[in-house]
Amino acid sequence: MPDDSAPHARRRVLVVEDEVLLALSLEDHLRDHGWLVVGPYHDLNTARSAAAAEAFDCAILDVNLNGEMVFPLAEDLLGRAVPFLFVTGYAAFNLPEHLRAVPRVAKPYEGLVLIEALGAIVSG
Repeated sequence: MPDDSAPHARRRVLVVEDEVLLALSLEDHLRDHGWLVVGPYHDLNTARSAAAAEAFDCAILDVNLNGEMVFPLAEDLLGRAVPFLFVTGYAAFNLPEHLRAVPRVAKPYEGLVLIEALGAIVSG
């Protein structure tokens, strides 16, 4: 049951994740915690098009989308001042230097850790 009392309730989150089962699980978990999910999107081009056309408050980005890095989308979001976080197995030093300060949730992750991290980027 959704937690409509949470400060993020009814906020829209763009989800970009290439692993279909993980994306579906993430989508369910987000909805269970009151988020409205935009996506999930599984490739960079579709995600960038959706990010340009859809309304959303924040984003969750997998860093590696079937061998293609999500950094162009991250740049788009930075330019629009849209908060986002990375979900990835990559360490910070594997990211471009200017993106190393972006919040990261390490894969594999626990759902509640991701929910808390997402809440932190939209509230502060």
